[in-house]
Amino acid sequence: MSLSRSRTSRVIAGAATALAVLTACGGGGDAADSAAGKPVTITFWGWAKGSKDVVDAFNASHTDIKVTFEEIPSGNAGGYAKISNAVKAGNAPDLVSIEYPSLPEFVSSGALQEIGDVFPDSARAGLLPQAVELTTLGGKTWAVPFDAAPQALYYRKDLFAKHGIEVPTTWDAFRKAAEQVKKADAKARIATFFPDDPTTFEAMAWQAGAQWFKAENDTWKIDTTDPATAKVTAYWQGLLDAGLVHKNASFSPEWTGSLKNGTTLAYLGASWGAGVLKGTLPEQAGKWAVAPMPSWDGKPASGMLGGSTFAVPKNSTKKAAAVEFATWMATTEAGVKARIASGTSSAFPAATALRPTAKKAFDASFYGGQDIYALFEAAGASITEQWSWGPTTGTTNTAIKDRFGAVAPGGPTLADAVKAGHDATVAELTKRGLKVEG
Repeated sequence: MSLSRSRTSRVIAGAATALAVLTACGGGGDAADSAAGKPVTITFWGWAKGSKDVVDAFNASHTDIKVTFEEIPSGNAGGYAKISNAVKAGNAPDLVSIEYPSLPEFVSSGALQEIGDVFPDSARAGLLPQAVELTTLGGKTWAVPFDAAPQALYYRKDLFAKHGIEVPTTWDAFRKAAEQVKKADAKARIATFFPDDPTTFEAMAWQAGAQWFKAENDTWKIDTTDPATAKVTAYWQGLLDAGLVHKNASFSPEWTGSLKNGTTLAYLGASWGAGVLKGTLPEQAGKWAVAPMPSWDGKPASGMLGGSTFAVPKNSTKKAAAVEFATWMATTEAGVKARIASGTSSAFPAATALRPTAKKAFDASFYGGQDIYALFEAAGASITEQWSWGPTTGTTNTAIKDRFGAVAPGGPTLADAVKAGHDATVAELTKRGLKVEG
């Protein structure tokens, strides 16, 4: 990844002014972190693959802190709502997983504690600078970055070979490959459009050069209908109208079933998707490969699809212990190895020095021994620089998601859905009393 540090800093500074809420919240009393002679017990909510394995490894190797883990739905599938409701009710856990896109919204709502006083400078120094910047708002540290998530194309190399399909390097070639797949097998499609997951669409808009959220001085500039987004929207509308891709919810039984029976030949995902496929389709070991995302001009380009951090809700009185555990997960060989050796995670660490550890821990036999981490490194380096996240991602994505699901021939379009996201974002920012243009 190669985000401009000065650009990001300007955006963050502008965001801090526009939000006007980025002050430390809640307790985190260190006294509560040290019960005399007894380990501190903290609760952790997350959903990422390998999370339980990491907790088990930590508990087996530490006596001063014990972690109780609860698996919750992924953020956009209900996890964020659960966290928000728990914070409001005053019974949130001590540590939660939050993806980069959603962090500003949690911060702006006052749901999190600032952690800069307990997050060691030595640990921060070893992290990808832009990951640190994405977790630094208003000059304060709000989360421990864990991974980055460049895009990748996963494909059934055996079925591509069977149908004589070349791995596409451009979006034009991807459409031609989609036509070949449908012609070769009337029930098969090259990939799936996820109506329930705006983040996948946003990553493709990011890749194309879109910039939805921009903070300048005290004003938010919102534009989800810029030329880059319009290009991506029209492209995917064309694939849907021509019946060249499936339309199923992400990770649904329908999507999984189509992978199992070979009627979906590829998956447009992120670096963490390698572990998802491996864990979902163990019987297809050796049949899958990974390639760079297609781009508009054939040159390397990527957005970032997700990427996770660890944050402390404002209600917690065990901030120091929670951050110590989060730091261990994100910045130690033991933490990264425990997650990836589980066999279901292909996390691409924000701690750059730990990427060789991740590569070594990941059993790549599912991908025929391919060096997928080398591909992730190249994809990460190609992430375009212009994108930043706004403080109302939940509002934006809910509006888009609700309308993506209704897209149908002769009915609502993807462009309608994206425009609805724009309008909902402007309305929400205005409701919060913030200056907005768009």
